[in-house]
Amino acid sequence: MTNCRTFTFDQKEEDKRKKLCAGLVRVLERDGSPCCQTACLEALRILSRDKRVLGPVATQEGMLVLARRGCLREAPDTPHERVAVEALKCLCNVVFNSQEAQQVSADIRLAAGLCAQLRTSAACGLSHEVSLFSLRLLFLLSALRTDVRALLQHELKAVDLLVEILEHTLSIKWAGKYEAAMDPDPKPLPLEENERAMEALKALFNLTLCDTREEDGAHQLRLITAIMRHLLMIKTQTEDKTEEAHSHAINLLSNIPVSCLDVLINVQSQGGLEEYNGKNMDVIQVLLDFMEKRIDKGSNYKEGLTPVLSLLTESSRHHREIRKYIKSQVLPPLKDVKNRPEVGTTVRNKLVRLMTHVDTGVKQSAAEFLFVLCKESVDNLLKYTGYGNAAGLLAARGLLAGGRGEGQYSDEEDSDTEEYKSAKPFINPITGHVEEPMPNPIEEMTEEQKEYEAQKLVNMFDKLSSRHREDPKDRDENGWY
Repeated sequence: MTNCRTFTFDQKEEDKRKKLCAGLVRVLERDGSPCCQTACLEALRILSRDKRVLGPVATQEGMLVLARRGCLREAPDTPHERVAVEALKCLCNVVFNSQEAQQVSADIRLAAGLCAQLRTSAACGLSHEVSLFSLRLLFLLSALRTDVRALLQHELKAVDLLVEILEHTLSIKWAGKYEAAMDPDPKPLPLEENERAMEALKALFNLTLCDTREEDGAHQLRLITAIMRHLLMIKTQTEDKTEEAHSHAINLLSNIPVSCLDVLINVQSQGGLEEYNGKNMDVIQVLLDFMEKRIDKGSNYKEGLTPVLSLLTESSRHHREIRKYIKSQVLPPLKDVKNRPEVGTTVRNKLVRLMTHVDTGVKQSAAEFLFVLCKESVDNLLKYTGYGNAAGLLAARGLLAGGRGEGQYSDEEDSDTEEYKSAKPFINPITGHVEEPMPNPIEEMTEEQKEYEAQKLVNMFDKLSSRHREDPKDRDENGWY
């Protein structure tokens, strides 16, 4: 189509486009040939990118027509796949661009039709695009309408549905109650499966923003955690898509209560290299690698970095094994005391630099993460960061004078390296490193220069004392000034 890439429209022809939308809806109401319906829907999809002309479509009649063509209501016995895909694409655009369409979607219970279609898809294997755009529409409705979100959560059991879709899409086989079996030679997740999984994750994120009320809520959340662990341990066809998948998994894990996150480490080693205190830390290392990669990007810290920092912080705060492992990787026993904490290429150096970032949220996230790794001990934090870098966090916590935060941690002490012990008396607490001694300014002076500087100093003291020399008129009758 000539205009398939058109996203901007001439405002002067707005009325013409409205009339064309109305005409297309009327044609779609009739049972025409699949070819005719597809052509009308393709044209309507392009027009639906202009939110100013959606009036004729964002009505109950218009939305019902699109829902029928998308097989969400009163689907024909032999639905045409191309027609269904184009109708779903139109619905995504219209719902996204029109508040009226969002209200109508709630009124006609469009979400119920979506769930029914997705259940059919999971059971019968509908086409990739039908499933993809059904999931995308479900995501949009759950993001834009809190009432639809509640309907999906409780009446339509959409969380269970999305979990089932993820299990099927990711080909998960369970080795234990909350443990997905890992293929010793895993193949990258195909791009189509990855696309569907991403849409399901986004919808599931919306539906887990609030606490689950069902009695089996904890089981459901632990199951989601296990699926996210599996997703974090696999790769897709490209590095960018893998990073995107991991980002969505991290966002979803941020909604999971910290009490359920032990599922991340309570698995068999299965050949993993990162066992720590009997726990499997493979996925924690993946999260640390993801965090460092996002730091190295140097941009979009607020959306790209703070979610993983928050997840690692809360995991460390509530799970001792996770905290100890992360600290061993991020804050190993201190040996480098000659360079400033923010100078260098280690993860610690990178995080300390973020403690003075211009974005307050980023700065607070990095500081809080390091503070928790130090068991919220001010002295321990200052050892790794220096007072200057930590001042913002300490001021916000009322801990400038020292002490501890409110977290509950074990009492074992961290052992210091011999390098740190020997250098500790000479470390500047503000900068956090051993500074070179300042040169003596009089060492290279001649005797005449020394006498001259000494006389200058005497004259300065004389001037200073003369300013404070009292006038006799200021005495009282008893002789006191």
